[in-house]
Amino acid sequence: MKIKYNIDKLGTIGLFITALFSPCCFPLFAFAASAFGLGNFELFGGWTIWIFLTMVLVSIAGLIISYFIHRCLYPLLIAVPSALFIFYGFLINSNATFIYLGMLGIFIATGVNYYRNKLHGKPIELKSILTCPNCGYKKTEIMLTDACQFFYECERCKKVLKPLEGDCCVYCSYGSVKCPPIQEGENCCST
Repeated sequence: MKIKYNIDKLGTIGLFITALFSPCCFPLFAFAASAFGLGNFELFGGWTIWIFLTMVLVSIAGLIISYFIHRCLYPLLIAVPSALFIFYGFLINSNATFIYLGMLGIFIATGVNYYRNKLHGKPIELKSILTCPNCGYKKTEIMLTDACQFFYECERCKKVLKPLEGDCCVYCSYGSVKCPPIQEGENCCST
């Protein structure tokens, strides 16, 4: 799976791992840390807060990237105020309540983003590199989303390509990427 689709999850996991392995900075997690025998263990030393805040920013960056892919604003509407709570709790007020509320908000935003990504599925690729089986010429083409392309003329040798038996279009037979309906999991292109 591509990393750009998982940056928010990596940031959120990093956020909670930092909190779990730093029980003196995050007393709410001290019980869980001591259950693992990490009661006095300080993994990041004096860098804990900065690593934690970096993980918050990584989560927000991942949610922004996800927004540009799927155009779903809900996770950002939850995560941005949550991140502000965390920064306010660390840098201005020194109140753990704001930090824990912010952590909960980022966790919820990541969950909502995961659900929305599953709902929308993976983005469809529209570019495919067609390779002529006759002469080996390659050309990048943009695929249609609403119809199959049954014939394609090679620019170099002028051979007209047709789909192989069992394929619905020339992209499925000779392209680097299958056609959009096949990417979406449908059996065949609609004509």
